[in-house]
Amino acid sequence: MTKMNEVLLKIQEIEREQRRRREEDTLSRYNAGPKKHKKQLAFHRCKKRNRWVFGGNRSGKTECGAVEAVWMARGVHPYRKNRPDVFGWVVSLTAQVQRDVAQAKILHYLRPDWIDDIIMTSGRKDSPASGIIDQIRVKNVFGGISVIGFKSCDQGRERFQGSSLDFVWFDEEPPKEIYEECRMRVADREGDIFGTMTPLKGLTFVYEEIYLNPRSDPEVWYEFMEWADNPFLPKKEIALLEATLDETTKQARRYGKFCTREGLVYPEFDEGVHVIDPFPIPPEWQDTISIDPGLKNPLSAHWYAVDYDGNVYVVAEHYAAGLNVDEHADAIFAVSERIGWKKDARGRLSALIDSAADAKTLASQRSVTELFYERGILADPRVNKDVFSGIAQVKSYLSRKNGLPDLYIFRNCTNMIREFKGYFYGSGESPVKRDDHAMDELRYYLMTRPKCARIPQEKSAIERDKARRTRELSRRRGENYGR
Repeated sequence: MTKMNEVLLKIQEIEREQRRRREEDTLSRYNAGPKKHKKQLAFHRCKKRNRWVFGGNRSGKTECGAVEAVWMARGVHPYRKNRPDVFGWVVSLTAQVQRDVAQAKILHYLRPDWIDDIIMTSGRKDSPASGIIDQIRVKNVFGGISVIGFKSCDQGRERFQGSSLDFVWFDEEPPKEIYEECRMRVADREGDIFGTMTPLKGLTFVYEEIYLNPRSDPEVWYEFMEWADNPFLPKKEIALLEATLDETTKQARRYGKFCTREGLVYPEFDEGVHVIDPFPIPPEWQDTISIDPGLKNPLSAHWYAVDYDGNVYVVAEHYAAGLNVDEHADAIFAVSERIGWKKDARGRLSALIDSAADAKTLASQRSVTELFYERGILADPRVNKDVFSGIAQVKSYLSRKNGLPDLYIFRNCTNMIREFKGYFYGSGESPVKRDDHAMDELRYYLMTRPKCARIPQEKSAIERDKARRTRELSRRRGENYGR
């Protein structure tokens, strides 16, 4: 054999090995083709340490959880600072679910030559897919060895103690005590918690602590994934799946939404669409303040603006309990001063208020409306309190016409946003009377604004700027939307 033939054979051998590795390296093909799953990429790009994907079945949520774990273990994460010798856990509900879902996905994305060793709980390591894996030792690109450990919630809380971890991936929702134990495990390494789940259990601790995020934890982030977000799921398949589901089940299994059998009052509300970053409001847009009074219960006040197209913006809020009228009035004036809100010639503010505030009680000779009036807030109690027509009016503003709604809430109005997400119907036909103060005064305000037909006309500079902002928000939604 000539030297040239030896070189050609060597080149052919190298090319065959390169083809084999390309075929086995499914990780390199993840979101690398012309079709991109934008919400998967938004999850990976987010730098926060407590990230959750609430997704319907087959929306692509488990896929991104597995890739995140493999990227971290290999030390090749394209959007985060990589570490050597990473130790993380993959947590499933049971060992059987682990084998069939999370474990299978991890093995799918781990090329065989990246695996240093596999430790089995049951089964043979030369056929790991058919057994239950305890740990996979992964070759880290920094030269060390990372460990991906597998846990199941049915093992109990005690099996989750002791270790220090760089990450924990929850594939589906864990019990609260296991979630809390795992948070302790990542604390000393400043590690990450991430979860991918379909919220089939209703309003659990994940709904309360992650979705509502009542303490405004800056490290909490979440995204909803639905079937239409997955570019690899055919539309014909979506139609077949959808036809088999009732409305409540569809909210969870298609859209990944939290719901009860009674259902959300405003399923139209989408934080990625209706919540926007604050911007300076032109004086001519300023309309009025709406107040749902409360002294022991929270008083909710929001400032409402309307643009030339009739779009409503909720631009500021005062939301507090345990204050007296003087303290509430001072706070309302302080917010108004901060945002440059309009006053009359005598320095007074105009507002709407629940008509219940017009009633006198045995404890006071003057009503709450009169007390606010004496403090320079002209609160008008003549509001329409019909709940059902009010809800219909809010829904009409939330609904998207030509892709855009008529109601936007500034991101700093955190209590109104929280109430939107937690406003449910009870066992009857009425919403549950809990945490609904902002929802009430929003209805009072929108019921003062009958919808008008819009007359096409030349847009002003402000209108053109608003349209530009809206287009920009829509473009950036899949990349930068974090909560």
